[in-house]
Amino acid sequence: MSDHGQNLLRTVNTRRSRRQFFVDLGCATLGTTTVYSSLSHLGAASALATPGPDDYRALVCILQAGGNDSFNMLVPTSAPEYAEYAAIRQDLALAQGELLPLADSGIAGRTFGVHPQMPEVRQLYDQGNLAFVANVGTLVEPTTLAQIDAGTAKLPLGLYSHSDQIQQWQTSTPDLRGGTGFGGRLADALSALNTSNQVSMNVSVAGSNLFQNGLSTVEFAVSPSGESLGLNGYDGDGFYDQLRTAAINSLINDRYVHLFEREYAGRIRGALDSAEVFSAALEATPPLTTIFSPTGISQSLQMVARTIAARDVLGHRRQTFFVLFGGWDHHDEVLVNQANMLPQVSTALGEFFAATEELGVAAEVTTFTISDFGRTLTSNGRGSDHGWGGNQMVMGGAVAGSKIYGEFPSLFAGNALDTGRGRLIPTTSVDEYFAEMALWFGVDPGSLDGVLPNIDRFYDAATGEPPLGFLS
Repeated sequence: MSDHGQNLLRTVNTRRSRRQFFVDLGCATLGTTTVYSSLSHLGAASALATPGPDDYRALVCILQAGGNDSFNMLVPTSAPEYAEYAAIRQDLALAQGELLPLADSGIAGRTFGVHPQMPEVRQLYDQGNLAFVANVGTLVEPTTLAQIDAGTAKLPLGLYSHSDQIQQWQTSTPDLRGGTGFGGRLADALSALNTSNQVSMNVSVAGSNLFQNGLSTVEFAVSPSGESLGLNGYDGDGFYDQLRTAAINSLINDRYVHLFEREYAGRIRGALDSAEVFSAALEATPPLTTIFSPTGISQSLQMVARTIAARDVLGHRRQTFFVLFGGWDHHDEVLVNQANMLPQVSTALGEFFAATEELGVAAEVTTFTISDFGRTLTSNGRGSDHGWGGNQMVMGGAVAGSKIYGEFPSLFAGNALDTGRGRLIPTTSVDEYFAEMALWFGVDPGSLDGVLPNIDRFYDAATGEPPLGFLS
């Protein structure tokens, strides 16, 4: 995993105890287990939504860790916008004739194209199953360049910092370093809609993460092959695996006086039980006929599709998924790196949408991208540096596609959103982006601020209008 992927993995301080004894013996590797990430979140959260109809909904979050240079993913092709793009991007500009033209943008008088290595994305867009949301980013409140210049703007903590921005995209609380994520708060609110929660409704194919951490919910982490990441080597055939298994069994079967020790042992027991239930559910589900590529992101989305196929066996009417594709911090060779990586994203999205169609849930599954930040429009000499607002993709049968939502900004140097070097102030907040999905997922509008504490600064749910309108 890249350094930026590692940045999103949460670590929890531990104390010397029986737990540390077993770790020291090498009996269990718990760094990415759901056990550790739950220890400081033992309270129960209040339900924030009224149970809806007997339906199924899933949200699939793809984190492009490192900061995707997304103004080379979605590019204006009309005049004078392309000329402005080419002038500020200089050696990073894609040739106008190479861009894959989009049939419509929904923006009067403006045309756009996508990166030439993303044909599946262009096809999904033109078919109405994918949309772009323009210039999204972390915002504490609506912000202008004049406020920033005057020093009166309330800005996200650690703006332009990987560690802070990757955290704040996951938590959607840009003015504090919170411990719960958007997906975790969704699960706190809606997990009661599931008939069984023996396996968490939040399934990660990228280890432990902040996005899916709630007050009473943590992720269930699996590998792309379906193996639980909770306790490495447990119940394995090797000699050391047998030692680990015996030690862990001793740990969970012992009787403890201390509340923390009892809770810890119970969490390990629960993780093992969850892994067994999850494995049995996958085995009971017919295999998919959709073929997935061997890349990491395709294999991760294949695991998501297999888990969705097992939703009835798992007793899940609501699920969230977390997928990581790292390595987007392209301070050098933007064009070369994107030519290698964007095709993997495009191919994987095409395969995954086909799998949801095969499963008959294309309209019930919404897939969306997030990234630390956009990047500078100006070149540092074959690369770009940390920026702010960027473009994101949303895909699914419920997406009102073939349209660019939000405000696609002007790209000329010194425009009204340019804080310097083409670092653009976002015109759509992460809160608005997530609110659209939260309401579709089943959160009651009157309880939206329980899932997105910052939303009232950008959106009034009482209007009855959607935040952005890309989900029906």
